[in-house]
Amino acid sequence: MGFSRRQVVLILTVIVVTTSVYYISMSPSWSPKPYTKTPHEMSTAEVLMQARITSGNYNKSSLPIKVTISAEFRKNIPVNNAYWNQRLHQVFEQLDREAVLTSKQLSTFPCLSNLNIPKEISDFDSYPLIYKNFLPTIDCREFPIIINQPQKCAPLQGGGHTNRTFLLVAIKSLPKHFEERQTIRETWGREQVFDGGLRVHSVFLLGSTGENDPDLQLLLNYESSLFGDLLQWGFQDTFFNLTLKDNLFLLWTTMFCPDAQFIFKGDDDVFANPKQIVSYLRSLDAEQASKLYAGQIVTQASPIRDPKSKYYVPKTFYDGPYPPYAGGGGYLFSGALIKPLYHISQALPLYPIDDVYTGMCFQALGVTPLRHEQFQTFDIWEKDRQDPCVHSKILLVHRRSPQQTKQLWNAIHSHELKC
Repeated sequence: MGFSRRQVVLILTVIVVTTSVYYISMSPSWSPKPYTKTPHEMSTAEVLMQARITSGNYNKSSLPIKVTISAEFRKNIPVNNAYWNQRLHQVFEQLDREAVLTSKQLSTFPCLSNLNIPKEISDFDSYPLIYKNFLPTIDCREFPIIINQPQKCAPLQGGGHTNRTFLLVAIKSLPKHFEERQTIRETWGREQVFDGGLRVHSVFLLGSTGENDPDLQLLLNYESSLFGDLLQWGFQDTFFNLTLKDNLFLLWTTMFCPDAQFIFKGDDDVFANPKQIVSYLRSLDAEQASKLYAGQIVTQASPIRDPKSKYYVPKTFYDGPYPPYAGGGGYLFSGALIKPLYHISQALPLYPIDDVYTGMCFQALGVTPLRHEQFQTFDIWEKDRQDPCVHSKILLVHRRSPQQTKQLWNAIHSHELKC
């Protein structure tokens, strides 16, 4: 017996509603998202409106800020004709005159491309495409927050010493890296409370997919509703935009997690050991804890001039040495430095290599990086790479696949492990 068109529509409606109710019921923390359109489907006015809704007072970054640059950093960046060097020394001159950055120097969204860049760099036409995409918007720093977790570090009910976030774990991830994020949630990135009420919270830092990529926004919205640990902004998530991601995360932290005692920044392909990290942080005296910037420190480095390298830097863009910096795979720093670090990052022109830029910001603050031998951002001896006893003692190693991370984590926490 056949069905009428009306009956078919009714049956399909029942199936869709039933399926939706089922999936929603599977998530106890589900809540409606502020909007259903992706940034690519929204007009500029809509993006701005929704950004204000989800961000609250997110425009506080436009307030005047006082910035002091260390003498060491000023001395280490030479004066020459390279584009970035010139931009930085213009900042030095401005700060010497005014001592503050005002809203006039800070970008707003939407930020228009600087069409004069090709005229300002003599050999711009020879630059790789990734530079040609990065440089016209190098001054764009404010983008709408698409997924926010404003209550991530909110005080617990009842007060007490457990209210403050001891360690905020921030993991740089790509929108498509669902497997990496889920592995971290199930292993070293789990939110937990250590002895003494030391609270550890985790967030994943994401940009948006490009116009030629699959639209993953609905999946990300659902992932966020399940786990409540995604932070996403409306810029394209590319390698050169990792510095921008760091910048926006610092702003977010000043607003929504300003009392965190320590920050761990890492990639989503590292293996970390939160027990060892917390133990190390507990061992610091007050002076060390207030000025911490620790990891595997790269020293006496300089820009790579090979155009085939991922880290290639043209000499006409930047000409000079790199400051000592912690490898970007993972590092720790003091929560007391969040606000001054954000202010410094607003003053320095964005640099396309994120860990180098972070080292510049810390040197500009006058903070010396601290080497920790158990941060292994360039991996360990090959013979030790599957050894759970070795991994039980380190703070971080880069890199490990999701499967390797699960295997190592399970082995470390096995009652049968004897080291």
